[in-house]
Amino acid sequence: MAAAWCRALRAARVPCRGACAASSSGSASSSSRDEVLQDKRARILSRGLPKQKPIEGVKQVLVVASGKGGVGKSTAAVNIALALAANDSKKEVGLLDADIYGPSIPKMMNLKGNPELTPKNLMRPLKNYGIACMSMGFLIDETAPVVWRGLMVMSAVEKLLRQVDWGQLDYLVIDMPPGTGDVQLSISQNIPVAGAVIISTPQDVALLDARKGAEMFRKVHVPVLGLVQNMSVFQCPKCKHETHIFGADGVRDLAKTLGLDVLGDIPLHVNIRETCDSGQPVVISQPQSDAAKAYLKIAMEIVRRLQVPPA
Repeated sequence: MAAAWCRALRAARVPCRGACAASSSGSASSSSRDEVLQDKRARILSRGLPKQKPIEGVKQVLVVASGKGGVGKSTAAVNIALALAANDSKKEVGLLDADIYGPSIPKMMNLKGNPELTPKNLMRPLKNYGIACMSMGFLIDETAPVVWRGLMVMSAVEKLLRQVDWGQLDYLVIDMPPGTGDVQLSISQNIPVAGAVIISTPQDVALLDARKGAEMFRKVHVPVLGLVQNMSVFQCPKCKHETHIFGADGVRDLAKTLGLDVLGDIPLHVNIRETCDSGQPVVISQPQSDAAKAYLKIAMEIVRRLQVPPA
C-alpha cells in the first residue's frame, strides 16, 4: 500500500521523502508511514478543491439554469434581470452570459461592440435598459463559432467572472449554458451563489434534464430557489382557446417530487419571442402584458427566497 501511494505521489510530482525513506531504511514504524502518507494525501486533495471568492462589488449572484437547451432559459434570464430592476429601482442589476459557445445576451439586450478597459485592465460591461451586461459575444464576431476545448472555455469563464469591472451590483444574474458540465461546476464552486433558478418546459424530456440540474446544484450546496414552468400554455390569439403544447403541470409535478417551489408560469406567446429577437425584451417593451407580469412576479418570488446579504 505504501509503495502504491509513493508511486501516486511521485506521479503528482509531490516529494514523498517520509514514506520512501521509511520503507527503504526500515527505521520508521508502519504507523509513522501511514501518518506521513495521510498528511500528504490531505494536502494534495486540499490543493484540488477550489476556494470560493466573491466577485468584487457584487452582493448576490443568481444563476438561471436548465438541464436541456431550447427551453427558453436565456429569454427567462434576460427578463428576470430586467424584472429585478423594475421591481426595485434602487437595485443595481448585472447580467453575465456564461454560454461561451452560444451567447444570446448581446442580441436579446440589443448590445454590440467591444468592452472598454479600465486603468486596472478590467473590462467595462456594456449597458442597456439599466442592466450591466457581459458576454463572450462582445469579444468575437457575431457569426464566428467558438471552437474551443474545455480548458479554454474555463479560462474564458474565469475572465468573464474576475476581469470585469462590475461596479456595485445588488444582483448579478448568470445565464448558464445548458447541462451539468464544467462551466456549471466551476461557477458553483468558485464563487458564492445565493441561489439557482431552474427553467423547464412541462415536456417529459426536458423535465428529465431539469431534475439533473437541480440535483447538481444540491450536490455543490447551491440553494435551489425553485423552478419556472416555461411555455406552459398557448392561447390562440383569435378564439382564445388554450392548448398545452408541451404538456400540463409537468414542472409542478417535478417540484413536488424534489420538494421545491414553482416560482411561476410563463406562457408560450409570440410576443416573448419577437421582443427578445428585436432586442426589446417584453418586460421593457410591454410591461403591462401578461407575459411581463409573469416575469415580474417570478422576480418577486426570487427575492423573497434570497437570504439578506451582509451589510
